[in-house]
Amino acid sequence: MTKEQNPTTPETAGPRPRRLTYAAVLTALEGVGLAVGGVWVLVLGVTGDPDDRQQAVTLGVTLVALALLPLLAARGLFALRSWSRGPSIITQILALPVAYSLLQADSIAIPAGIAIAAIAIATLVFLVNPATTEALGIRGPGNAPDQK
Repeated sequence: MTKEQNPTTPETAGPRPRRLTYAAVLTALEGVGLAVGGVWVLVLGVTGDPDDRQQAVTLGVTLVALALLPLLAARGLFALRSWSRGPSIITQILALPVAYSLLQADSIAIPAGIAIAAIAIATLVFLVNPATTEALGIRGPGNAPDQK
């Protein structure tokens, strides 16, 4: 990657805006939540008595693998890498339907749905904030540097 594509490096970067730090922490929190949930489902699938052991193990492994996306994005956000905003935004967009489905349940899943929705919306707001995009070196349409 050239310096024009990713102009922000830890040596030349300015101070990280608080909103970017909050977005990184919330994205990491989602990744940790997915990993913990995946390990929990995996352990219950292996040691417990699930209806379908193979399905439980597959779900657990899938959740752990999916946890890598927000964890890598959070690491990139902390390091002021412009590429990391995309995976974090994708994670938030994917979290919203999950939150909606939990809110439709008649169970104790409703508070989890509220928490997931609140975290996803707050993170999206932090990620599209002008200070965040500037710190990551992301330029809007029509603001590309002149190519000669």
